[in-house]
Amino acid sequence: MTHGYQAFISLRASTIGAAFASAFLVIASVAHGQAVDSRGDHGIGGFADLAEKVAPAVIGVTARAAAADDESSSQTFGPLPDQDTPERAVPPPGARRPPHSKPQEKLRQTLSIGSGFFISADGYAVTNNHVLGDSDTVQIRTHDDKTYSARIVGKDPLSDLALLKVDGQADFTYVNFADSPPRTGDWVLTVGNSFGLGNTVTAGIVSARARDLKMGSSDDFVQIDAPINRGDSGGPSFNTHGDVIGVNSMIFTPSGGSVGVAFAIPADTVKTVIPQLKDKGAVTRGWMGAMAQPITPDIAEGLGANDLRGAIIIAVEAGGPAAKAGLKRGDAITAVNDAPIKSANELTRKVQTAAPGSSVKLSLVRDKKQDSLNVTLGQLTVQSTRMAPGK
Repeated sequence: MTHGYQAFISLRASTIGAAFASAFLVIASVAHGQAVDSRGDHGIGGFADLAEKVAPAVIGVTARAAAADDESSSQTFGPLPDQDTPERAVPPPGARRPPHSKPQEKLRQTLSIGSGFFISADGYAVTNNHVLGDSDTVQIRTHDDKTYSARIVGKDPLSDLALLKVDGQADFTYVNFADSPPRTGDWVLTVGNSFGLGNTVTAGIVSARARDLKMGSSDDFVQIDAPINRGDSGGPSFNTHGDVIGVNSMIFTPSGGSVGVAFAIPADTVKTVIPQLKDKGAVTRGWMGAMAQPITPDIAEGLGANDLRGAIIIAVEAGGPAAKAGLKRGDAITAVNDAPIKSANELTRKVQTAAPGSSVKLSLVRDKKQDSLNVTLGQLTVQSTRMAPGK
């Protein structure tokens, strides 16, 4: 977590010790194997019907990870659920050890509380990757206060999305994703497991679209002003039709509490990631081994084109696909496969959505001249995100 006046904070209700687990049970919702459909317009005072229809699809998520800690460890009992530091929790001094435990070991448990929502009647549910972390077991709690074990189908750290599956039942209420992105100013309703208290409904508007937080993700976020708090990670934001427009992931806060600046992963991103997690448990992305930043007016002027838009290359990894294709630092990318781009994020997104091994055409400006080259993409991995810049 970033400390200081300005901080982006993920919304997992973070780690608590096993001794406190019973005090923070997650509550959410379930119903009868039907897709939510709540067509119509809603405004101030008009959200009750919408909330009643969508809330049964929202779930509380509890993820646990257990391990043994050496006697010499300096770890202390972890933070309370209104904190967001993924520290480990160990029993308080004097806690009784289970029989047969080794005297040099302490037992600890990390408990993470978040939210999620069903996307199918047979128990597939979306949440945030950071809610699950390195958990060994996951449980979900539904609107009728029932608890189910869930298995992790797949996780994607880059998009911060994960897919769960509750087996053995096929009548869960679920929700659909919106067909089109929201507009700035549209009403939005959120449902989540705030502070582990259970289903909590808040409302607001879409404050901004395509918000680039410059945090390494290629995806732009939907900014909303509905109050979002810890424990709401992985919960849905709905439009007035009851369709999901985003997955709540982070807040911007000077104090650690909600100040009405929250960020959701767009539905379009979720619709791209989740099918891959369902099919193969992971997401495959293209990679070209270059870093870029937006073309500012000053950069455009220096390149001799005041109206130039796109991304300028600031580093090329030695031996990577871009370097092999001849891409250089200072090249201004204006289009991918002849489709104009407006930002560095758009360049990264187009590259990552292309299949590894495929070739993409980059239109560029180099030395104030139009040019182009083809890059045969590699596959993005955790290692390939750590660039070793070339010349």
